[in-house]
Formats: sequence, structure tokens, C-alpha cells
Amino acid sequence: MTVELLTRGVAIETNQLVPQTPAGADVFGRIGTLETRLARTSREVDAAQAVRFRVFVTEMGAQLPAEAMRRERDIDSFDDICDHLLVIDHAIEGDIEDQIVGTYRLLRQDVAMAHGGFYSASEFDLAPLLARHPGKQFMELGRSCVLPDYRTKRTVELLWQGNWAYALKHGMDAMFGCASFPGIDPQEHALALSFLHHNSQVKDEWMVSAQPDLYRNMNMVPAEEINPRQALSAMPPLVKGYLRLGAMIGDGAVVDQAFNTTDVLIVLPIAVISGRYINHFGADAGRFAS
Repeated sequence: MTVELLTRGVAIETNQLVPQTPAGADVFGRIGTLETRLARTSREVDAAQAVRFRVFVTEMGAQLPAEAMRRERDIDSFDDICDHLLVIDHAIEGDIEDQIVGTYRLLRQDVAMAHGGFYSASEFDLAPLLARHPGKQFMELGRSCVLPDYRTKRTVELLWQGNWAYALKHGMDAMFGCASFPGIDPQEHALALSFLHHNSQVKDEWMVSAQPDLYRNMNMVPAEEINPRQALSAMPPLVKGYLRLGAMIGDGAVVDQAFNTTDVLIVLPIAVISGRYINHFGADAGRFAS
């Protein structure tokens, strides 16, 4: 799944309005007819939830709570406290809500702690990680998805331009979030998961593990038996993209039955983001902003 994931019995709350933002003040990047910015209204958040439903449920077979299925929206209570990053194609005719082709859900640590914590904590034990870094600010990336016709380099670049600009704007020190492999049998991804375990697992101060009752061992193939090229080719594009940025992978995977996925935790300190990507997007996030 090109995403971070779901709702486990969380109450659905969708009536809270998103504060209006002056047009242009929150635009993070443009390439051609595509633009990335934050959602400005509750209608735009609703449209992003509809895009998520199309990808997660219609395309990938997730089973959401009954109200979400009835409304054909991927919704949970975290939507009300997150910022919603959008990719918009202005070449599409219709209202702005019809032009949303991709989205990410962004949650800053100060907001999360004021509202009960991070979404990823339902799958991964984040508390020790946060406790080891009391002076750092973390940001959770979630619900990443792009419509099939827009799964291109340009769209991905704009999503990352938005994440990078948002992180700089709010003084974030590290990003994390779930990324997913399709299906609920980790053995089907033994090669890729084992490669991540041997080559990219978090260490020392960044160590974080799956919740003990959900932990699934990623070490299924000995390191000497892994062909790196084959392992990388077997990974979802989102995971490979995170690795290129310099991300680390948490210890242990988690099976998400509702979303029909096997999840790993991405940990990406700002300080370790590959220099070539900082140069590409701009140290001040200005690469695509004009």
C-alpha cells in the first residue's frame, strides 16, 4: 500500500471545519498544472478522504468501519487534528475538490500530544523513541495516496516538496510514519523485509519496535542469501523512496487486517536526509515553490 494506515475502532468525527487560509499562503510547490498545498476548507478535506477511499477501498480492498463505507470516505478522528497536504491538477475541469489527485496527512508532535498521541502508536511503540529525544520535534506522515493516473515522478516530487517545506516551516527534527506492503502474510515479502532488517533497521537512539502483541519478525532470509537488486525491486515505490532519502526502518512489522497490508515504520531524521535531495528540493524548500 502506498500509505500509512487506518482506523482501529476510533470514533468518526467529521464535522470540525478546517480554518480558512488565505489563497497562496500555503502553496508549497508547482510543476506544470500540478500544485501542492494544504487543504483550506472542510470540503477539500472531504475530497481528500474520497481520494483515499478510492485508493484504499476500491483499489486495494480495505474494510473500513460501516459509516465510512456508507459515506465512501476514509475517515477517522485524526483527520480533525491533522493538516492535509494535497496535490491538485488545475487542468482537470470542475471545482477544486474535483482536482485533488494525491494527498498526505501530516501531524506535528505538539498537536498529537495535545490530542492523545500519534496514530502510528496503535502499531508501534513510539514512547521510548520520543522520550530519548525530548528536545526534538517529530512529525507523523500518514495516509499517503495518489490516484493511479498520477503515480508519476512529478506527483511524488511535489508530495515530497510539500513534506519538506512543511517540516522546515514548523521546525521539525524528524519524520516518521507507516509504509505498507500489500497483503497480510509477511512471508510473501520475506526477501524485501529481510533486506530492510539487515540493511536499514533503526539503531541506538532511533530504535523503535512494533507493539509486542503485534510484532512480526522481519528477519526471514539470512543476509548472505539476499540479492539486493531483487529485494529492492520487490519493494513498494513508497518504501524505496523513503530509503533513497536516508530513512531507517523500525524493528518488526505489523499486520493490518482491515487494510489488508503488512506495515513497517519509517523513521527519517531531518539531519540524515540525503544531501542530493536537499539540493534538489532546496535547503529552504524553494525548488518548486515559484
